[in-house]
Parts: sequence; structure tokens; C-alpha cells
Amino acid sequence: MSSRFERLGSWSTRHHWRALVCWVVALAAITGASLALGNAYRDNYDLPGSESQQVADAVGRDASAAAIQIVVHDEAGLTSPQVRARVDALRTRVAALAHVQQVADPYTSPGAVSPDGETSFFTVTLDTAPMDADPADVRELVSTARAHQGHGLEVELAGDAVQDATAPGGSSEGIGMLAALLILIPLFGSILAAGLPLITAAFAVGSSVGLVALVSHLATVPTYAAPMMMLVGLGVGIDYALLVFSRYRSELLRGADRDTATARALDTAGRSVLFAGCTVIIALLGLLVLGLAALQGLALTIALTVLLTMVASITLLPALLMLFGRRLERAVQRRASRSGRTPGDRWRLLADRVQSRPLPVLIGGLAILLLLAAPVLHLRLGFADAGTNPPDSTTRKAYDLLADGFGPGASSPLIVLAESDQRGAQSAARVLRTTPGVADVRGPLASGSAGWTLIVTPTTAPASEQTTDLVHRLRDDVLPSVDDHAGGRYLVGGATPATIDFSDAVGQRLPWFIGAVVLLSALLLMAVFRSLVIAVKAALLNLLSIGAALGVMTFVFGDGHFGAQPGPIEAFLPVVVFAVVFGLSMDYEVFLVSRIHEEWQRTGDATAAVREGLAMTGGVITAAAAIMIVVFGAFLASPGRMLQEMGLGLAVAVLLDAVVIRCLVVPAVLRLLGERAWWLPRWIGRLLPPVRLEPEGEQEPSGRHTAYVS
Repeated sequence: MSSRFERLGSWSTRHHWRALVCWVVALAAITGASLALGNAYRDNYDLPGSESQQVADAVGRDASAAAIQIVVHDEAGLTSPQVRARVDALRTRVAALAHVQQVADPYTSPGAVSPDGETSFFTVTLDTAPMDADPADVRELVSTARAHQGHGLEVELAGDAVQDATAPGGSSEGIGMLAALLILIPLFGSILAAGLPLITAAFAVGSSVGLVALVSHLATVPTYAAPMMMLVGLGVGIDYALLVFSRYRSELLRGADRDTATARALDTAGRSVLFAGCTVIIALLGLLVLGLAALQGLALTIALTVLLTMVASITLLPALLMLFGRRLERAVQRRASRSGRTPGDRWRLLADRVQSRPLPVLIGGLAILLLLAAPVLHLRLGFADAGTNPPDSTTRKAYDLLADGFGPGASSPLIVLAESDQRGAQSAARVLRTTPGVADVRGPLASGSAGWTLIVTPTTAPASEQTTDLVHRLRDDVLPSVDDHAGGRYLVGGATPATIDFSDAVGQRLPWFIGAVVLLSALLLMAVFRSLVIAVKAALLNLLSIGAALGVMTFVFGDGHFGAQPGPIEAFLPVVVFAVVFGLSMDYEVFLVSRIHEEWQRTGDATAAVREGLAMTGGVITAAAAIMIVVFGAFLASPGRMLQEMGLGLAVAVLLDAVVIRCLVVPAVLRLLGERAWWLPRWIGRLLPPVRLEPEGEQEPSGRHTAYVS
């Protein structure tokens, strides 16, 4: 009896033109609708109940309008009539630009001129929301302002809108696709065969980008969702299509016709793709339980991307295989005849060498993973400030001018809300001025019914560890002492405390998220392979590869090696990297172990099953990994630090998982365990539902069972 996968493959092959047209129409419709409606991306780091959120709600700061800071500096001083006239001319010219609502006066704003009189700043408020600011308008503002430079006057600009509008365009996606093609051509022997996984991934990612833009009108989708989902979608889409196509090719080499090869590929590799993809989606949806709005939209968008790559791999790819089937068959047979080798011979040799000395291989592999994971012990979460931007960017220059003129903490002061009378607020101000780590205190300033506010400037940069320590010290020790003798309540808020609260929330909830995802994935593996050891081994090794990836991210971007600016790792990246990498690791685990499981069922020889399983999948796994490494690694060329961090983390994780874990550690573990690797306690076996990755009708080895029970 044919399975659902075989029937799906049969439909896609019999109606390949219909399937292809459906995908083309869907892509065109989604893209057209998204271009017509635009997107409504917005970042939401609200944490209801947190101290920073309470301050934001009480003070009622208006975040509906985009704001840009213009920083001016003149070593001769800003108070001379000539310099002041030039600054006023700058303000007048900027105020006349489109969408500029208000321009502050640096000479009348309190604290807007540095103590040495050489640096000042003023705020330009636009009439659009931060996410709606037109990059072209912002670039015109930047060029207009900087045109007033010269004769000793420096003019630089700061703000998220400036950073987004002036960031150089990236070509990471194109670089990754080109590199993937260069890897696939020698693997498959033809440009056509190499291009099919790329075409499949492109359709899936293109549809995902348009859908997410539409979804952003209905749900909160962060601004960084689109590039991150493209990063994940390209890697996963090429990976899944490659696994199915590789099985299709192997079936052709065994003598199967085109229809049979397609159906068989979907009934084997297609099952593995669906299982692995569902694991990725489950891991991503696990982010929903964290209760953080900033991560929920991101999780949904990436999960949607993975879902569409799965659908494309089992619907669009079979249609393309039928459309170009005759040419593909000739290319596959021609390459096989030129090769002159039995497929998988080199991998059989590697498997034999690993299994001949499994213990040293296992110890060496684990040592590499633990060594790379060591820096994660001092991982610091947060959000990088403009101090980590490229040194030649206007936002970085503005940051440096503010730091030199007002101190490192001037770019993001703390807001202390004093819910007390004026005497209590003044008492708090006196205590804060004598607190180590505080450079300046302005106020108390009346804040309506909310009480009084104090503007506190730290002596250290917003993203520094010392500023984080200062915020915790103010909340835990300094301000409670004011409360004890002056009464009232004193809360610390502002942009920097908000990022600290978000980072703390992620850190507190991360262990629960990891535990839930690991447990659920282990249960799924036990249901599939009927083995306790396989599930536990996969969970532990996946955790090690993820730890190593985060360790490398910390070493490079956290500690500032290889030319990177030191700073915190973006608070949401560890959970996103964990979700994606855990799913991708399960992808390779399922693909390798399912082939080993097939051989174990067929022969009952545990050692031979490992050798043949690695021989049949080693080349595909390493090729898929190489593609994902170059796709992810290409994002190191991205202008954004966040994408650089994620690209590095994912590339390192895939490299370690495919080379160290799948090709060395897993064969060593299975050799040491032998037949015990397929052991499952009887009571667990009764509780787990049967899930098959092999086609129906696979023969059990004579005198053996799929799993040993006790």
C-alpha cells in the first residue's frame, strides 16, 4: 500500500506543471500584495511589570515620533558669534526639510552644551513614527546637516533612523547563493542539478518574506525579522531540498525510473525533512512560552519560513525533478560513470577508522566542543550601542563626540522616577551625586502626577558591564536607603535599564525554554528510533554544539577578537540561535541515524549499520553543511552587528555538528554501545506512539527486533 508521501510524490510528478504554476502564482500574488500594502514592522521590548516599564508608563514618554540627534563640535568653542551663527543656520536649514516637525535649540536646552563648551547636541523630531521614517528623507537630512561642516565645525548625527538609513547595503544573500552553487556543481556534476535546491529555497524564502510583511499588519513583527528569516530560510531551504534530491539521485543510480525515484525520495528523505522541520518549528514556537513580545513575532516568522521550505521541498522540488528529469538522469549517470568509484567508499574508510579507535575519537571530539564552549561561561547579554558601529559611520562619530564632551554615559542617561514629595526627590539627588559610577544628576524635574524625575548620567558607556552593575546597585542598595529615611518610592528606568531588564528576563527564562525543547525533542526521537540512548545522546551532543557556537560568538563579539568591537551579545540571539541550531542539529541527526536504522533493521549488524549509514549520508551531510556554512558565514559581511553575530553562531554550530559530531562522535558512540544503542525500556516503549521514518514494508532483520527492550 502506498504511503501519503508516495501519493504526494505521485501527484507532484503527474501534475508537475500544475504544481509549478501554483508556486509561481502564489509567489507573485504574495509579493504583489506585500509591495502594495507595505509592512508594519516594529520593535516591542515592553516588559509589563518590570521597573523600567513602570517608569516609561508613568513618565509617558512619547515614542510615536522618530527623533534624530545632531551633534556639533568645535575645538574653538561653540559660544562665539560666528560658530553660533553657523549652528543656527544649520538648525534653520534642517527645520525646512520635509517631515521635520521640531528642531530643539542647543543653546537654551539645559545640559545640551558640554562643560568645556566645545560640544553640543540638539534633537530633530520628525512627523512620522520611528519605523515609518523614509530612509531617503533621513539621508537627505544627514547630508544637509553635514554640509555645514568645515572651518573647525564637526557635525555628526545619531539615532536608530540614521543608523538604518546610512548603513551600507549588504549582499550577503547573493554571496551565499553563489557560494552554494559553486559547492553543488562539483557535487552533482551539472549546473542544472546544482540549481534545483537553490530554486526551491528561493521560492520558499521569497514567499515567506512577502507573507511576513502581510502578517506584520496583524501581529507585532520586529524590524530585524526579515533579514533573520532570510538567513535561516536560505540555509534550511537549500538543506532540505538537497537531502531529498540526494536520495532521488541515489535511487536513479540504483536503476529506478524517474517516478519511482521521486516517490522513494519523498518516502524516505521526505519523511526525515518533515520530522526535522517540525522539530525546528517546535523549538521556535517554544519561544512563545517565554512570554516576551519581542521574541514571539520573531519565532512565528521564522517558523513560517521553515514551514514553507518544508512544503517546497516535497511539492515544488518533485515538480522540478519531473520537468528536468531526462536531463538530470543523463547528468547523474554521466557523473557516476566518470567517477569509477563505489559511492561512499571514502566514508566507509572513515567509519572503519573511527570504529577501530572509538574512545580516543570520542574524547578528542568532546574536548574540542568543550574548549570552544568555555567562553560562554562569561556570556553577557544586552544590546550593543553605537559604540560598536563602524568607526567611519556618522552614528559612531556622534557617539564618540558625545562621550568625549559629556562622558561615556551621556548618550543614554538613566531616568530615576521619584514617587515622593520634592524634599524626597532632592534627597535622592544628593545621594545619587555621591554614588560611585554617577557622573552627573540633573533635577529633580516636575513630572506631573507621576512625581519627580532625575536624569542620571553614568560614568560608563550604556552597554558596559559597569553600567549594568550601577543600575542593579541603584535599585538594590542606593535608592532603597533613600526610601528608608525620606519615604516614597524610587524607580530606575530609561533605555539602558530597559535593555537590562529584557536581558535579565531572557536569562531567567532561558533554562526553562531549553529544558522544554530538549525534553520534547528527546521524546520525538525515542518515538522514531525506539531507543533511549539515541535520544539522550542527541540531546546532549546538540547542547554541546550550541554551547560551542555561543562560546565562539562570545569570544569574537563579546570579547572583541578578530577585529570585532567588544560588547554584549544581543539578548534575544541565544534563544533564537538555540532554537534554530537545535532544529538543524536534529535534521542531521535524523538523516544520519535514520539511514543507520534502516541498515540495522535490514542486517542486524550494528557495526556494519554505522559504516553503511555514514557511507550513504556522509557526503550529503557535509555538502549540505558546507552550503549552510557559506550561506550563514556570508552574513559576516552584513553591515549589521546582529546579523554578523547570528551568521557566525549558526555557521560554527553547523560546522561542528556536521564534522565533529556526525562524522566522528556519533559513529564512535554507536561503536562503543553496539547493539545497546537501540535499547529502550519496555514501559517507555508502551507509552510512546510508533512513528516511522522508513517506508512501510521495511524488513526486520531475521531473529532481531527494531529495539531492545527490558
